[in-house]
This record gives sequence, structure tokens and C-alpha cells, in this order.
Amino acid sequence: MPATILAFDTSAAHCAAVVLRGDDITALDVLSLSTGQAEALLPLLDRMLAAAGTTFSRVDAVACGTGPGNFTGVRISVAAARGLALALGRPAIGVTGFEALAHGLTRPCRVALPAQRGMIHRQTFTGTGNLPPETVPGSVPQPDPGTFVTSIARVASLRLGATQPRPVPVYLRGPDAAPPRDPTPAILP
Repeated sequence: MPATILAFDTSAAHCAAVVLRGDDITALDVLSLSTGQAEALLPLLDRMLAAAGTTFSRVDAVACGTGPGNFTGVRISVAAARGLALALGRPAIGVTGFEALAHGLTRPCRVALPAQRGMIHRQTFTGTGNLPPETVPGSVPQPDPGTFVTSIARVASLRLGATQPRPVPVYLRGPDAAPPRDPTPAILP
């Protein structure tokens, strides 16, 4: 029986999920959301599994987008994938946005994701390895979320059966928040 992979991504202004059984997409949905991905993700996954005619217990692996992207959105996907995998006793497979975009492309290739403030994140994939990601000036459109999450599932299916590290967020720049200027107040007993 072909493996069933539940994949999702919340790295941009969306909540996207797909159920991939073997090579077949059995369910796919995308919600356009600028906020609220944490509240929308699990109900979306429930609907996706029902539409695919399966349940969480029949999933062979959980895959998620690990970024780069929206700081909070990336953390939502990674935390959900790790939590579901732990609860189900299944592997969690993290896939970077670069890997998803490069899936199926002839090597060498370069892929790019939008960043903030007139910048893009890009990575070059060679025939023998990958160059480190970099952030440079530029502009590219946000990838189609349905195609993007499907590529995440397909990359994860190629990794199924191999030992995988736990998914971790991919950040290419520091947080926007600055540390407080005032010293931390003392906590009195």
C-alpha cells in the first residue's frame, strides 16, 4: 500500500495542507490568512483527512514547511508537525521552502522566496550539493501555496524511511523585535 503523507505549511499569509498517497494528491486545501494560522491549522487537517478518506492514525508521516518565511507561521508548522508526529508515533519531516521550490527542477538551479524590505532569500542547488542560502536585494512573487505544499509533501515522500532530524525553523535574518532598553526588573521574594 502506498505511503500516506500529511503535509502543511504556514510560512506566509496562508494555511495550506495536502494529503499525498503514493504519487496521488487525495486532498488539498489552502486558506488565505494573514493571521490565525494556529487556530485554523488543526481543523483544516481534520477536514483534509476526512476528504481523503483517512484518519490521523493511518498517516505514515507528517511533513511541514520549515521556512524561511513569517517567523510565527514557521514556528506554527514546525510545532504542529513535531507534536502530531510524537502523538502518532510517526516521523516528522521538515522541508525548507528552497527544497520545495527546487523539487523537480534540473540542477543546477537557483530558487528564491520573497523576504521583507525589498529583499529576497535565495539558494542555489548544484548537481553535487547546495550553496548556503543568501539574502539579497530583489523581488519575487510568493509561490502558489497549493503547489508549494504539494512539493513539500513530494520531497518528504522521497525522504520517508530514511532517518530524519526533527524539523526546525529556518531563519535567515534576526528577529524584528529589539531587546528592551530598560534593565530587567528584579523579582522580589
